[in-house]
Amino acid sequence: KMCSSYYDASGIMKDLDDGEKMKFEKIIQGMAASSLRCIAFAHMQVSEEDQEHDSEQKKIEEEGLTLLGLVGIKDPCRPGVKKAVEDCQNAGVNIKMITGDNVFTAKAIATECGILRFHQDMSGAVVEGIEFRNYTPKERMKKVDKICVMARSSPFDKLLMVECLKQKGHVVAVTGHSTNDSQALKEADVGLSMGIQGTEVAKESSGIVILDDNFASVAK
Repeated sequence: KMCSSYYDASGIMKDLDDGEKMKFEKIIQGMAASSLRCIAFAHMQVSEEDQEHDSEQKKIEEEGLTLLGLVGIKDPCRPGVKKAVEDCQNAGVNIKMITGDNVFTAKAIATECGILRFHQDMSGAVVEGIEFRNYTPKERMKKVDKICVMARSSPFDKLLMVECLKQKGHVVAVTGHSTNDSQALKEADVGLSMGIQGTEVAKESSGIVILDDNFASVAK
């Protein structure tokens, strides 16, 4: 969205109009549906003068970037995660995935590890953070049980979901690794932080540290 031009296959710079943007959106959606995480690369020319005056950001907003290309990164589920998710579900634990990924990637990964199932009613099962945030408290209470995946979410959305589930009388366990997760980890009945990727703040805010960062260990 921050780009106003792109290079075609021959290296010729062209305007990135709405039609071209749609083509790139389709490519991104296709990659994401194959559970690839997408990263766009872009650049712009900045004069020395601008660099000295810290005005690059302003310039980017005004003039836009030139898109170089898109990369899809495969981040597969670990072996044993699908089985661990199933074990939790069979034991009466309702699993929700809260992620910063876009909705297509989130859906694909959640399906891959069994959080979303093909035969289930999908209406209301997948939401974006902004949608969840903008519900009225009454709407949130009504819809929260049905949500399996929350995509494009912020740490505040994660905290909001924990608070909402607790209000409904659920016992809530939260996994997290970043400093931003610390509030949700504290608010949960059980906070589970990651031993390898987890920050010290996340570990201090949690009740349990998962030493191998593996969901199968959470299930155990």
